[in-house]
Amino acid sequence: MTVETKLPYNKEYIEQFSKERNEPQWMLDLRLQALNNAEKLELPKPDKTKIGKWNFTEFKHTAKGEEITSLQDLPVELQEYLDENNLPENLLIQRNHSVAHSTLSKELEDKGVIFTDIFTALQYHGDLVQHYYMKDAVSVDEHRLTAMHAALMNGGVFVYIPKNVVVEAPLQAIFWQEDPELSIFNHVLVVAEQGSSVTYVENYISHNENESTVANIVTEVIAQDNAKVSFGAVDNFAAGTTAYNNRRGVAYRDATIEWALGQMNEGNTVSENITHLVGENSLSNAKTVSVGRGKQTQNFTAKIVHFGKNSEGYILQHGVMKEGATSIFNGIGKIEHGASKSNAEQESRVLMLSEKARGDANPILLIDEDDVTAGHAASVGRVDPLQLYYLMSRGITQEEAERLIIHGFLAPVVNQLPIEAVKNQLTQVIERKVY
Repeated sequence: MTVETKLPYNKEYIEQFSKERNEPQWMLDLRLQALNNAEKLELPKPDKTKIGKWNFTEFKHTAKGEEITSLQDLPVELQEYLDENNLPENLLIQRNHSVAHSTLSKELEDKGVIFTDIFTALQYHGDLVQHYYMKDAVSVDEHRLTAMHAALMNGGVFVYIPKNVVVEAPLQAIFWQEDPELSIFNHVLVVAEQGSSVTYVENYISHNENESTVANIVTEVIAQDNAKVSFGAVDNFAAGTTAYNNRRGVAYRDATIEWALGQMNEGNTVSENITHLVGENSLSNAKTVSVGRGKQTQNFTAKIVHFGKNSEGYILQHGVMKEGATSIFNGIGKIEHGASKSNAEQESRVLMLSEKARGDANPILLIDEDDVTAGHAASVGRVDPLQLYYLMSRGITQEEAERLIIHGFLAPVVNQLPIEAVKNQLTQVIERKVY
């Protein structure tokens, strides 16, 4: 049954919002279509998690942010994402819904690489954006939250890598939710043409411990034939933000999409990470770590769907739960009929640090083809007392021993982040959330 929820913004508002940003007609039409469908569609139904009473509609939709004249002016929490001794050449900082800082090396510009905010992309590369925007990876009318996202999209980035261009230095985006009541309806679109490769890393951060708002984020990664995309992220929304994060990928023949995701939000969170291996010999590695605490509820789904022959999909999820946090980890490997010689592997492990914490690891294999290989593993438990005893017998305190065990438990994903400063920041976030 459809949940009756009145949307906070109407047709006139959407038309004015789109006009002020000089959007092409197709984008306005898509927004209005999505707005019309949003109230008719149901909320998504994440496994074992009731989200009907979560806040998805009470928020401020727009707020400007000032430009940053120097990266040294950033708050300490954001400077931690940057290596002061090796500042990134390719960096975009979105402050509220304004571009506060944006750089792209001339070498990449000359090669035709596009790395810009979504509204600039709509103005100057509208046809290219239209070709991919909410087409192959995410549909506008999947459910209420995707429709709301399409109607109210208010930020994000567009990354385009031309054919056979190899981007050596990572592209990094920082999304700073400075206004404590501001929503983030970010759309991130990454397109790698044939034979190209890119590493993209994004960071989300907010400080709204008491004010309530929403993050409704959709990411689409398209890897054409023989392309490779490495996608890293650290999500660190404060307790007042209800987060819905939908990251999708489509990999064509001989293409690779790698995910390394640090899910460190403090508020209630639903996260979907789904990759379609469409082409033969395509590959996806999806790695996620999370730390839950307080009374937050989290639901994480990592899913890889095999359509192409000889495709390979690997899912690794590690979570640490403390206090009264509850988390669901679903790992789904689906091999469609015709995807012969494919391999689906997954591992989900949850470590609980308190009696009231709850973790649920669900490995799921859906196989519609005979000539394949597949495997899964799952575990939910507490810190191994033998490991603690071993470390403490060598003079390490119990607290330090637990700390070492937790970092070792999460290391398989943390170590995959391609930017050292971001990797260090994720480690610091883990420290703050666990102790």
